[in-house]
Amino acid sequence: MADTFPAEEHDLPVTIPVDGAKLHGNLNVPAGARGIVLFAHGSGSSRHSPRNRYVASVLREGGLATLLMDLLTAEEEAIDLRTRHLRFDIDLLARRLVVATDWLRQQADTRDLKVGYFGASTGAGAALVAAAQRPDAVGAVVSRGGRPDLASSALPAVRAPTLLIVGGDDRPVIAMNQEALAELRAEKELQIVPGATHLFEEPGTLEQVARSARLWFERHLGQTAGARKTSSTGR
Repeated sequence: MADTFPAEEHDLPVTIPVDGAKLHGNLNVPAGARGIVLFAHGSGSSRHSPRNRYVASVLREGGLATLLMDLLTAEEEAIDLRTRHLRFDIDLLARRLVVATDWLRQQADTRDLKVGYFGASTGAGAALVAAAQRPDAVGAVVSRGGRPDLASSALPAVRAPTLLIVGGDDRPVIAMNQEALAELRAEKELQIVPGATHLFEEPGTLEQVARSARLWFERHLGQTAGARKTSSTGR
């Protein structure tokens, strides 16, 4: 995969007020979108992450809207480059995700869409904490090379079906994901991609992540609440 990823024609730049400042994001809502996936970037990353932008493009091919956003302000990012502590402030990152989720529920194009979280690295821990805090809004979580163990005591409270994807050669993170999997009480699955390291840079590995994420979100976000009710009562 290329190191850079071109801007999407239908990306809409958005700003989300939070903590007296503004977070920047790129919102893309395909016609007839069946759900929306909010990306929680990991250690030192941003909405410009080529890996997450690639995954977002695959999700949109499946009829899912996407919101790639910065979880830190420009000033906070500058501080984090020096101290590297804000990227591990899971409570802060989770609060930002909750604010963004509430913002989506207020926008005309997205308010009726079930939300999914795609978290990478420390962003996965924040995504699970936020999912526990917004159980009625969040319909699914996918973690890529994530640190779900950082969600700690929030894990048993997560109701959203959760898919944990880890590289087969990322052994320390495999163990962390196995421990977190045992704590989750919702529908859950651990998928290990053979031959992949932490960043899924090996040929074909990120594509496998994107396909798995798309299938997971399509399964859990792909029906409206009304359709799910009709389906369950019609059996």
